[in-house]
Amino acid sequence: MGEFDLIARYFTRPARADGAVALGVGDDCALLAPRPRMQLAISSDMLVEGRHFFADVDPHTLGHKALAVNLSDLAASGARPLAFTLALALPRVYEPWLQRFSEGLLRLADAHGCELIGGDTTQGPLNICITVFGEVPAGQALLRSGARAGDDIWVSGTLGDARLALEALQGRIDLPADTLAGARARLEAPTPRVALGQALRGIATSALDLSDGLLGDLGHILRASGVGAEIDADETSKLIAARALFTGATARFDMELLRQCTLAGGDDYELAFTAPPALREAVAGAAATAATPVARIGRISAEPGLRLADAQGRPLAGRYASFDHFGG
Repeated sequence: MGEFDLIARYFTRPARADGAVALGVGDDCALLAPRPRMQLAISSDMLVEGRHFFADVDPHTLGHKALAVNLSDLAASGARPLAFTLALALPRVYEPWLQRFSEGLLRLADAHGCELIGGDTTQGPLNICITVFGEVPAGQALLRSGARAGDDIWVSGTLGDARLALEALQGRIDLPADTLAGARARLEAPTPRVALGQALRGIATSALDLSDGLLGDLGHILRASGVGAEIDADETSKLIAARALFTGATARFDMELLRQCTLAGGDDYELAFTAPPALREAVAGAAATAATPVARIGRISAEPGLRLADAQGRPLAGRYASFDHFGG
């Protein structure tokens, strides 16, 4: 199968009729037509075999994740998805793999009304790069730079299960089969919080998605906003779905691993955001509208730096380093 046959068979579909995409796959450039008084939100992410995913990952799941991590960036901006491009390097053309990959990719795209409008294919080590386009009303995008002293710090969904799965898959811990299956689903098929991001417009003062770990990612908000933060580490630790493994008489693991997973785990693709205490009911309303749970885990402070405390308010001195591609 040649390159253009591959594109035609697995990645070319009729354009949607909503007018957002004026021209899709087939020309040198696609054409987008955002609505009046809208701004384009654009983000790119790359997934590399052996770095971001295991070689034995289900290609359907991989297709899902490749787009989900980009949609998560749109969610963090409060943007509505419009379209995306796909640049795909393949060691060889293996049609069963392509069928499963494209099905996972396009199923998530359809769920969010996000149209594939172009890209590139080449031969080489397996590498997936997606650029996603969304729209947000002018002046309403959620940014990292708006957090203010006194704001609450919130996170969506669950934290730490993806890291727990990684620990197990790399042979450092043993998990029960059902727990591993659930945790691996969080690692390999994250849920982008697109509806929540849009519902938080006008409520959140800052936001970002959690890809490399809560504390490391939250640091981007603190630097951009010129503020500090106080985090309740024990409240945050409650957000792991597999918490039962760490509590009670039959606990398998210690609290230090729990904190590593929830505070610095990575691959959660949840939203972290800030909002004034006066808007707690509005935050709860946005969460209900988006059918997404949220939890308050700390507060923004005027004093720079990030401080961790346990449930009794005692400072924690542990170092919880988030993922860094070039950090050794």
